[in-house]
Amino acid sequence: MATKHEQILNYIENLPIGTKISVRAIAKELIVSDGTAYRAIKEAENAGFVSTIERVGTIRIEQKKRDNIEKLTFAEIVNIVDGQVLGGRAGLHKTLNKFVIGAMKLEAMMRYTEKSSLLIVGNRVKAQEQALEAGAAILITGGFDTTDHVKELANSYELPVISCSYDTFTVAAMINRAIYDQLIKKEIVNVDDIYTPIEETTVLKDKDLVEKWHQLNQETNHSRYPVVNMQNKIIGIITSKDIIGKSMSTRIEKVMASDPIVVKPTTSLANAAHTMVWQGIEFMPVVDEHYTIKGVITRQDVIKGLQSSQRQPQIGETLDDLIQKQLFFDEKKQSFTTEVSPQMTNQLGALSYGVFASFVTEVVNQTLQKENTGDMVIENISIFFMRPVQIGSKLNIIPEVLEMGRKFAKLDVQVYSDEELVGKAMVMTQFINR
Repeated sequence: MATKHEQILNYIENLPIGTKISVRAIAKELIVSDGTAYRAIKEAENAGFVSTIERVGTIRIEQKKRDNIEKLTFAEIVNIVDGQVLGGRAGLHKTLNKFVIGAMKLEAMMRYTEKSSLLIVGNRVKAQEQALEAGAAILITGGFDTTDHVKELANSYELPVISCSYDTFTVAAMINRAIYDQLIKKEIVNVDDIYTPIEETTVLKDKDLVEKWHQLNQETNHSRYPVVNMQNKIIGIITSKDIIGKSMSTRIEKVMASDPIVVKPTTSLANAAHTMVWQGIEFMPVVDEHYTIKGVITRQDVIKGLQSSQRQPQIGETLDDLIQKQLFFDEKKQSFTTEVSPQMTNQLGALSYGVFASFVTEVVNQTLQKENTGDMVIENISIFFMRPVQIGSKLNIIPEVLEMGRKFAKLDVQVYSDEELVGKAMVMTQFINR
């Protein structure tokens, strides 16, 4: 039987898109405490099918899929520009495809304004009316209000009309920054993207017998299985090592390994990979907030996911992307060269400590890739010293492999500027092998 918490989540998920939600209303409807209702609403918000907007309230929104993460909803626009919704609240969950700045004549403006776009405009009522009729939402800059007729149109078309105090240029810059940030997030692979769902894998119950393990082993050719209780909550892991010499009639709960290492769907793939390497494990159960099993992730899944993420187009450029672009390998000298750009400096105009560490990490990564070692994770990085390096300085980075085994490598990295040693680091890595 589902818990009260799960009943509330199911109730919220089945509400129509755009429905306003409150703690008291849900507590009264489902006969639960305000605290229980509040916790469930917060989890629904984390899951992405509820959004809390200042001066609007909590509403049921359409849960965005991972492949649409680059698109912003009008509700997010309200938060970005610290806006006030004047009308069309029912359409806050909708996504916008583009935004148009209304700084031209009305006829020209309408040529660019289309369905699912956002028109950024001042107090031009005619433009607002025609944009709504064309299927576009409105963002009014300068803190202006609008007419009752525009508000009625917004409500009938379910297209938001938002007002904010910023000027048009500032608003456009803020939205552009948000889209850029979303594009960067799109490239980050999480466990949720690659794990095998519970419906497509096999689990054992704590009351099952060792005989059941042998049956599954013959059917699936797998030797590791998660163990769950009657509520489908993960309680252990069982492998071929655990059942050696055990009687067929022994219960699984007597021989399993308790307190297994688990991972959540929102965990990044890089984090999951590091945990697997560090703990020396082949697979991990994927669980929700209540330890209910959702599926499993294996070392093969992680390797495929890492390879896939490396092939993705770099649309939203991060600092690491910038470092990769500006790092060049010199075949003759077997070293890397780069130049310190303004984005890489601290407030004093010198190369920042974090960027220095990123350079060292990227050099190590590229050096080991040339050795055909596959994927790796940094276990430890020790920077012995680092002198100030100013903007425009050219760096020569020389890596030296001190020791390399099947599962690890140790490298010494020296950084020179104008033939003067400006930094030195020691790096330990571990390899993710199949």
